[in-house]
Amino acid sequence: MDLMIREANVGDKIHVLKFCKGTFSWGDYIDQVWDSWLSEGNLFVCENKLPIGICHAFYSKDRIWIEGIRVDPNFRRQKIGSQLIKHAEFIGKEKNISFSYMLIDAQNTASLSMAKSLNYDIFQTWDFYSLDPKTNSHHAVDFEKSSDCKSYTQYVKSWRWLPLDDELLSLFSQQNKVVKSTVDGNASLAIITDSEHFDRTMIVTLFSDHDGATIQILSFLQNHAMNKNYTRIQILTTNKLPKFDTLEHKISFCLMKKYLI
Repeated sequence: MDLMIREANVGDKIHVLKFCKGTFSWGDYIDQVWDSWLSEGNLFVCENKLPIGICHAFYSKDRIWIEGIRVDPNFRRQKIGSQLIKHAEFIGKEKNISFSYMLIDAQNTASLSMAKSLNYDIFQTWDFYSLDPKTNSHHAVDFEKSSDCKSYTQYVKSWRWLPLDDELLSLFSQQNKVVKSTVDGNASLAIITDSEHFDRTMIVTLFSDHDGATIQILSFLQNHAMNKNYTRIQILTTNKLPKFDTLEHKISFCLMKKYLI
């Protein structure tokens, strides 16, 4: 089979969305991010006369974030996904990038097997929770002003796990996007960002070290989202969160990591 990997163009969209409709039981999100990814660049298409696979890569500092790997069901099990990933990695190596990351559903054994065959390892396991906006004035939190981020090396922005350094954390602090609660000497901390791809969606990276402190932050997030007219709160964390009003565990993910050089 004669395959070519190239940059996507506007005309690819209709063909790609056709084979993405049934990716998950609920459909897919590619139709909502396609235009944004296309404008960012590094949206790769594997073509056999027509597009049969896609993959998007986001290059940031010393890492690649690989996302949106999709293959037409009629062409699966032919290592097309692997070829797309290798293409993204090749460009990363040309940029002297050292690490590549991707996120895979912890129950998706086929994708996990593919990633491991490409020398990716499970770096961390993350949990995705949803929380409903709601008026809730019962919380005790502070906007963190410290620029010390030694304990926090990455955060989630639009479902991309990106490096977090002192300069960026300081900027978030100035924007009141870092929320901290301390109970009995133990603290939990959250970094709040807006989704770049989904309207009125708050994305929260939550570092939960104490259930009581975490509950204070969850209460704040509900109220903050309500006041700011968000319709969805999406929380990503490596911790199991305590039971809380409208908090729902959605899915667990494996954060995969590979050393490129």
